[in-house]
Amino acid sequence: MNAIHPALKELTALRRDLHAHPELGFDEHRTSQIVASFLEQQGIEVHRGLAGTGVVGVIHGAQPGASIGLRADMDCLPMVEANDFAHRSIHPGLMHGCGHDGHTVMLLAAARYLAQTRRFSGTAVVIFQPAEEGGGGARVMIEQGLFERFAVDSIYALHNNPDYPAGVIAVQPGPVEAAADTFEIVVTGRGGHAAIPHEAVDPVLVASHIVIALQSIVSRNLHPLEAGVVTVASMQTSQLSACNVIPSQVKMLGTARSFTPANRDLLEKRMGEIAQGIAIAFGATATCDYQRGYPSTVNHTEQALFAAQVARSLVGEENVRCNEPLTMGAEDFSYMLQERPGAYIYLGQGGAAIPGGGHCQLHNDRYDFNDSIIPLGAGLLASLVEQGLPLRP
Repeated sequence: MNAIHPALKELTALRRDLHAHPELGFDEHRTSQIVASFLEQQGIEVHRGLAGTGVVGVIHGAQPGASIGLRADMDCLPMVEANDFAHRSIHPGLMHGCGHDGHTVMLLAAARYLAQTRRFSGTAVVIFQPAEEGGGGARVMIEQGLFERFAVDSIYALHNNPDYPAGVIAVQPGPVEAAADTFEIVVTGRGGHAAIPHEAVDPVLVASHIVIALQSIVSRNLHPLEAGVVTVASMQTSQLSACNVIPSQVKMLGTARSFTPANRDLLEKRMGEIAQGIAIAFGATATCDYQRGYPSTVNHTEQALFAAQVARSLVGEENVRCNEPLTMGAEDFSYMLQERPGAYIYLGQGGAAIPGGGHCQLHNDRYDFNDSIIPLGAGLLASLVEQGLPLRP
């Protein structure tokens, strides 16, 4: 960490450049080129092409040994930025609203340090992944042979967290983020005149009952000590412009989140049963198309405890948290943790104040990565390698 801090001004400039030039998943061509060039300048073996824009760097230590993987995500979000600082996005409708620009720079800084010092045995594999924001870039890299080509024994990733003060690190065994699935429920009734509802079968009424009933899955079907979320986020009718027309169809879109495979199965089953049962009761029909997305992010016990130990060596016992509430957010690093033991680690960055009170969360249009934590994040990544692959006497 101390060895990386003198380069903070340079790393900050690089991070802000990436922030100003955001790129969507699988389209990170500029970012990918910057990453590859940076690694090559450090004499690091570079491999490109996995998932299109993915970049993998291989750093050999001073002695032979095992292998540790470190992963950063590179893509941005399709959102409009409201910031007015000099490094705001130059691409309308695109924004680094989740800190992937910071994650990329922290891993680049860690890679440079490891390449310069090589005070470890074995191999460090630095993985710059495209398309975390919904594209499943981790899954694609795995399907295209990531772990066959780069046989890491364990793997780690960092994500900034505005809920924690800068300098706080959180990591714990077991589930840390939810599985995130999507659904589309289509209710079909019989359209008609709004003044003659008895001659129609109103799908808006049916859909409204379904929305309410779906909430009973979490409150009445899941175990009270287990978490889940069912959210109907969009409701669209087949008639959008008339106020005196009962439409013939309503489409609802939403997300369902859970932590265990059994609860994931339960959500899918009950949603279909509720939608169809309520529709039948009103004389309508309903279909439920349930699509599974990212699985739950589950840290492996040995690697999570090791990461916490490394964190304590950097920031002290008082700044490491190992018993935090689970989050219903989702993360495609989960695919990598299904293939290799490892841990997903939260790095506190503090929250900047926003107009109206509160602090700026991830995916907020005024979000910005806190550059002051770059040395700590990079130091933590490098220390995972140095302490996980120590040199032998």
